[in-house]
Amino acid sequence: MTKVKAWLNAARLRTLPLSISGILVGTAMAAYHGVTNVSIFVLAILTTIGLQVTSNFANDYGDGVKGTDGDDRVGPKRALQSGLLTAAQLKSGIYISIVINAILIVALIITSFGLKDILYPVLFLLLGAFAIWAAIKYTVGKSAYGYNGLGDIFVFIFFGLVSVLGSMFLYLKAISFMTVLPAVSIGLLSVGVLNLNNMRDIKSDAAVGKNTMVVKMGLPKAKKYHYALLIISFLCLFCFLLTTNGSQLRYVCLAGYLLVFIHLRKVASTNNEVELDPELKKLALSTFFIALLFFISYYYFL
Repeated sequence: MTKVKAWLNAARLRTLPLSISGILVGTAMAAYHGVTNVSIFVLAILTTIGLQVTSNFANDYGDGVKGTDGDDRVGPKRALQSGLLTAAQLKSGIYISIVINAILIVALIITSFGLKDILYPVLFLLLGAFAIWAAIKYTVGKSAYGYNGLGDIFVFIFFGLVSVLGSMFLYLKAISFMTVLPAVSIGLLSVGVLNLNNMRDIKSDAAVGKNTMVVKMGLPKAKKYHYALLIISFLCLFCFLLTTNGSQLRYVCLAGYLLVFIHLRKVASTNNEVELDPELKKLALSTFFIALLFFISYYYFL
């Protein structure tokens, strides 16, 4: 495998659609309130992708040096685990991606707020720094929060609340209270993807002391938790749609939940965690599909 392919493997391109789902929803909400800006949209997408790639590099590195990614790991092989990249190379990749993220964050903030008002730029710079820290500390270091069952909380905050409400604020300089519902919906779906990943890896994680929520709860309770995440996500988005005005086309995004509920049936009927691996891609793409339909309906038709 060439070095380019090795870095693409470490970047885990398949995770990128999920990462931009919140940006699509936040942008759609801004458009619903009459504000669009292509430059903000493009920079927000690039920034989110950059943060996700940094997180993927860091996860590959952190799990690799801790020995979490062993030969018995289910799912795609990691770059460090399989010898495609060395720990030093991945560490350099993390540093380079941090610099790129910082540039993108500054460009996004200047595009959105300009240089006149200092308060919002400073707040978003701090938020950007926190996002970079969170992307790295999930698995890197002795205090990695992903090893202490806190990954679900951080995913909910950044993939849901920050992604949706933060991107909306970049356009409007304000937040609509009702937008909390789709933000929660996307956040819960994203936590569902992480929970599914952790259910798949429950044995290997438990063996090396990676105490995810799933390891702490056990597989039966983790399944119930999974059902609750996805069902509440549906209810939040459905309630939001009921309480907003506009074309009936706004309900089209609920079609994506048909795939989610089919996924739930598969999870319910599966007792072998290895069989959950194909469901990861399905749930992640279903989340992106829901967000994309939401974006199209609110951006173009309402």
